Amino acid sequence: MAFATAEDGTQIYFKDWGSGQPVVFSHGWPLIADAWDPQLMLMADNGFRAVAHDRRGGGRSGQPWKGNDLDTYAEDLASVIEALDLRNVILVGHSTGGGEVTRYIGRHGTGRVAKAVLLGAIPPLMLRTDANPEGLPIEVFDEIRKGVLTDRSQFYKDLSASFYGANREGAAVSQGTRDEFWLWSMTVGIKAAYDCVKAFSETDLTEDLKTFDIPTLIIHGDDDQIVPIVASAEKSSQLVKDVTFTVYSGAPHGLSMVPEFAERFNADLLEFARG
Repeated sequence: MAFATAEDGTQIYFKDWGSGQPVVFSHGWPLIADAWDPQLMLMADNGFRAVAHDRRGGGRSGQPWKGNDLDTYAEDLASVIEALDLRNVILVGHSTGGGEVTRYIGRHGTGRVAKAVLLGAIPPLMLRTDANPEGLPIEVFDEIRKGVLTDRSQFYKDLSASFYGANREGAAVSQGTRDEFWLWSMTVGIKAAYDCVKAFSETDLTEDLKTFDIPTLIIHGDDDQIVPIVASAEKSSQLVKDVTFTVYSGAPHGLSMVPEFAERFNADLLEFARG
């Protein structure tokens, strides 16, 4: 297996498929790089170099006690990019991974980056504050933390329903897809899973978004029950200069893994990468 070494010595696992312009994927919470496998295969099959890593604390990466925050996640992403000496990169981030991509650009700029894709992403801020009344109350995130601590296995099984929209009438989400979500989530150490809740809910990425100076595709489902569109994509699209904002009607948070929406997302991703 291939690893990059983070600044604190943590080993960050990555997969590296194909050749051509690099497309680097950052996954959501509480998943791992395998959640991007269909898109990795798609891009590698179409002349791109597809790279995805397991965030620290989960999957095949190391599980240190510290560093489960957006600043460190961004530096871990930088470690992968620099270890492979990737340039002209297309960064793709889903959910927390979208925050990771955003903080990476905020800290490192776009010297190595050609384009960015934010899918169901957390920026600019998920938490409700006086300045961000559209956000979710802290109690929502406290309940997530409680679920992780008390019975994370059952919590993840239950969470898969809203993540994929399986709790909506007529939803065509297989049990296999939900089981896969549970399997990936259970590889994430409880400390990393718990700490990441604060990272994805309380990190303000407004100023990072303002530094984007590259073509950016923002995609969000208007039935996202995890990262509500009104506090995320709608605001992010107003902060990024060169943006294409696309709303998928009826789509859930994990739309790239739901057949009903995945085909459209894959086509949009490939078109944006080629354009």
